[in-house]
Amino acid sequence: MPTPPSSRFPSTAVDAAELLPDGVVITFGGTPVVRFMNERAEKITGMSRDDVIGQDVREALPFQDSSGESWWALTDPWSGLRTRTGHREKLLILPAGNEVLLTSRYIRPGRNEPVQSVVCALRDAEARRRAEADHAALISTISHELRSPLTGVKGFSSTLLRRWDRFSDEQKRLMLETIEADADRVTRLITELLDVSRIDSGRLRIHAQPLDARSVFTRHLDRYAATGVDTGRFVIDVADDATEVWADPDRFDQILTNLIDNALKHGGGAVGLHATHVDGGTAIAVSDDGPGIPVEKREIVFSRFWHGKSAGSTGLGLYIVRGLAQAHGGSATVGEAPEGGAWITATFPQPADDAV
Repeated sequence: MPTPPSSRFPSTAVDAAELLPDGVVITFGGTPVVRFMNERAEKITGMSRDDVIGQDVREALPFQDSSGESWWALTDPWSGLRTRTGHREKLLILPAGNEVLLTSRYIRPGRNEPVQSVVCALRDAEARRRAEADHAALISTISHELRSPLTGVKGFSSTLLRRWDRFSDEQKRLMLETIEADADRVTRLITELLDVSRIDSGRLRIHAQPLDARSVFTRHLDRYAATGVDTGRFVIDVADDATEVWADPDRFDQILTNLIDNALKHGGGAVGLHATHVDGGTAIAVSDDGPGIPVEKREIVFSRFWHGKSAGSTGLGLYIVRGLAQAHGGSATVGEAPEGGAWITATFPQPADDAV
């Protein structure tokens, strides 16, 4: 019967180890015999500490790497290099199939001295698997988003090159317009990915200047009308004291495009474009009459790659909106529109008088 860990460790240390969110397995005394294993380690490994404590850790917990090699044989803390102080996190597998993220530390009494204790911290690999699955889904979505317009560009351009004389001018114009639209889709996706990188690294540059909110709104409506969107759905509401917005023109257009696209996608009909004065600047908002965004999800929607139940979305739109707004010194928030839909606001501070 293994000696209870409490008889070998001060009770405070044992209690603290039991409260840790990670699993802990410890050998000491210069041997590979397990002397302590907390409850979390039991759950992660699927093994009882009654079966592990007092046993050779190499046999009780026979971790293997992805190639099936014994991790203990590869690391050999007790007979290996005496300069080693441990190992960084590694994904390992137990014979039963449990995947474990293991980090180890070797305790030595002095430089180049034999190992006296090995401390292993264990974490469940489920979170990493979910993250990898999310990234795989994102890559799949981005691949689809790129492939679809590129297929159109390739198809129409090849057809035009081979059968140019067979088409009327009107047909050629339609194909070229389709090619241009598909090329714009690819360009926009690549721009979004680059902007995410710049936002994450803090390298996004903003060149703010005074813009007329109503003129920008009208220009966007004209652009949507050219693509076949019924602009009768839009309502422009610009307060008298909010006609001027200090923003980078290109970034301001990008914010509006993302917000309007979001409203058209999730709203049922009317889309509102609002400009109001707020303390120290101007607030630009886009509202819709869709189902809205629940209160508990109004922060998570700005997370990178979050797209809820929407199919074919990269989940970058609102993340970029907030990143661009913050780069201007403002913010982005979600509220509820009077019609019950979403009301998404981006604020743009007025520059200080000495900075104008």
